Amino acid sequence: MPLLLPLWEKVAEPKVRSDEGYCSAAASRGMEMATRQTRSLARAMMAPAVILLLIWMIVPLSMTIWYSFQNYNLLNPANQNFAGWLNYEFFVTDPAFWQSIGNTLMIVVGVLLITVVGGILLALLLDQPIWGQGIVRILVISPFFVMPPVAALVWKNMIMHPGYGVFADIARFLGLQPVDWFAQYPLFSLILIVAWQWLPFATLILLTALQSLDGEQQEAAEMDGANALQSFWYLTLPHLARAITVVILIQTIFLLAVYAEILVTTNGGPGYATTNLAFLVYRTALLSYDIGGASAGGVIAVILANIVAIFLMRAVGKNLER
Repeated sequence: MPLLLPLWEKVAEPKVRSDEGYCSAAASRGMEMATRQTRSLARAMMAPAVILLLIWMIVPLSMTIWYSFQNYNLLNPANQNFAGWLNYEFFVTDPAFWQSIGNTLMIVVGVLLITVVGGILLALLLDQPIWGQGIVRILVISPFFVMPPVAALVWKNMIMHPGYGVFADIARFLGLQPVDWFAQYPLFSLILIVAWQWLPFATLILLTALQSLDGEQQEAAEMDGANALQSFWYLTLPHLARAITVVILIQTIFLLAVYAEILVTTNGGPGYATTNLAFLVYRTALLSYDIGGASAGGVIAVILANIVAIFLMRAVGKNLER
């Protein structure tokens, strides 16, 4: 019997190991099936919301594309016929089209410059230990919660008014002539108003990123002899690259469709000085009653917005992958 025990152990051992392998394989198959069931259930639960969102987007877009090929005017809705590409040709050859494209880009670039630079400076200021820090942060962020038409009316009638605005009072106090901002510098005035609204958003994002900066790195830079400017340029600014990218991407999407501020301040004027692409579509639809031409303009605006978004994702979005 003692001689048979080693032989028995050798024979039985592979069987035990095969049983263990079988159990582990069965367990892995069971987990895989459970994962598939979980994914299927998640997809089934998300399907109604996804379908609703698709309908919400596809139906208006489809109607816009349909009307862009129709000769449809609200003054004579019964006289509707197929127009082909005439609406697109009419909209692109409009003298205000290229100027509206330039104004749109000027608004986007100008607001981004002010909000990114100003947001970094405010974030650096708010990150310092100062008295009443919480109150100061609330005051800095509060303009973001003001509705765009209200903010534009406040700037127009209380701050930039050439007769009784705040800027006019400051100019008189300094012995200078008050400036009629919306007559002399209409596009700059509009950029200033929109930038004031978006500055809190940029400040909040950049401040959150700044507070995640490791203090040991700053201490190491100070020990190596780096001054405040070198520490900011080589340490703080690279750390804020991802946050700056997020600010640029999100703000650009909304700045391409600025509308309310233009309507309540300049109404696109003087002439077409402050007319962007979104406001040109509004003028064509509700002032000229040309639904076909406005729909063609809307399709063009969507195409241009996607081109800008793709360009930004390629040029700036690389920071998000780091």
